[in-house]
Amino acid sequence: MSTSSSDESGNPEELPFVAPCRRLAPGAPLRWLSLGWQDLMGAPLPSLSYGSIVLLLSYLISLIAWYYGSVYLLLAMLSGFIFIGPVMAVGLYSISRQLQAGRQPVLGYCLREGRRHLGNLLVFAVILLVVVLIWARAASMVHVFFPVAGDPELADFALFLGVGTAVGTLFAAIVFCASAFSLPMLLDRRADTVTAVLTSINAVLRNKPAMLLWAGLIVAIVLLSFATGLLGLALGMPVIGHATWHAYQETIDASAWPRNEPPVV
Repeated sequence: MSTSSSDESGNPEELPFVAPCRRLAPGAPLRWLSLGWQDLMGAPLPSLSYGSIVLLLSYLISLIAWYYGSVYLLLAMLSGFIFIGPVMAVGLYSISRQLQAGRQPVLGYCLREGRRHLGNLLVFAVILLVVVLIWARAASMVHVFFPVAGDPELADFALFLGVGTAVGTLFAAIVFCASAFSLPMLLDRRADTVTAVLTSINAVLRNKPAMLLWAGLIVAIVLLSFATGLLGLALGMPVIGHATWHAYQETIDASAWPRNEPPVV
């Protein structure tokens, strides 16, 4: 990996293949959550507005699944919704960026900034959509392991649950590696989607202990949100989004790429 071009000339021929990453302490994600909470307290209205939108979309998905009377549809749709969560968090990254710049965050600014990066965001969303579709197909194939006995016992579900969990974990790991740092980098720097995704994967693989903790914390927050009837998403999503911005700032050295100038206020 070449890092010889530390200036911000933006010449594609001089840029590294991926942005270098720093080594993280295993407990770094705890600090990210603390910084994410500080950002939430620093801009409660725009942050909780994003959280409320996520909550409403989650309830809409649940209503659609209830209307069609399928628990499997509900699980599949909510899981797919979680997969595309990183794209929806771009506005939260913008809020954290505004706070770092000493601005009072506003939703209109977030929307303008997101619109400027719409092309890269759409490419990333298509990548995630392909992963979700493959995951959905794999999830439907897992049903061949579902016990069909007239009165199955708990042990009969062991294989079905084991295979289903393994398949879901595999696809979740792929999405996590690809999205952990890529979208904040696209917002912050003039990098293409492929470079940002490869940078994210490289950083995750080089910091396995810290990133395993980070993934576990995200899963725990999501599970707590489900335990509260999804209400926890209104608070959990903003904290995770803000924390992800600080995770990117601490982990990725993207100084070789020119900064994206903020939109005119």
